[in-house]
Amino acid sequence: MGQIIEVRQVNRIFPVAGGSFQALSDITFTIPEGAFTILRGRSGSGKTTLLNIIGALDMPTSGSIMIDGREIQKMTEREREDMRRTQMGFVFQSVSLIPTMNAFQNVEFSMRLAGIKEEREQRAKDCLRMVGLENRMHHMPAEMSGGEQQRVAIARAVAHRPRILLADEPTAELDSRLAVEVAGLFRELSKQEQVTVLMTTHDTGLLADGDSIVELENGRLAAERK
Repeated sequence: MGQIIEVRQVNRIFPVAGGSFQALSDITFTIPEGAFTILRGRSGSGKTTLLNIIGALDMPTSGSIMIDGREIQKMTEREREDMRRTQMGFVFQSVSLIPTMNAFQNVEFSMRLAGIKEEREQRAKDCLRMVGLENRMHHMPAEMSGGEQQRVAIARAVAHRPRILLADEPTAELDSRLAVEVAGLFRELSKQEQVTVLMTTHDTGLLADGDSIVELENGRLAAERK
């Protein structure tokens, strides 16, 4: 199994009043294709900063990120945008569903954005079925619980068949039971959809679901377990 994500000696320094702040220091690890990897750390450990860099939403100050053998820093902004739109899916702590669209429309719209023209209706239905919401596809976000909304967001993120799914604290607003269910869903999707999943969390109760664990502490790699 090849390494689809390679993080090599990544540093990220932000300018602050009177100096600078080093959010990430010499981070190096790899993620094999199709794996469900959990990126764990306490608030302020650098998880979101690193996830944004891997997702080409930000650039490292030094070091490199390789996605399927391509270094993102050497891509043009258009190439990075196309990669995010077609090869990556994103799930955030804030669900951000379009409130004027029902569950089905939210999922189908993501495929429009990715430029998919065929079989959108069936794929949207299939994705909502995968997350257990086949009976809720015509409900509006305001008519759904927080856990159901997060499931719609996951269906939306995988609808265009991305190779990589990046999830930033997707269980933070859920109770412990729902958090375990959502983490289990990511694990199932990584196998069923053959998508590489990288999920950040501070919740130690979710670690058993991961194929591998990468732990950050104060912007440094504290542990890596496979």
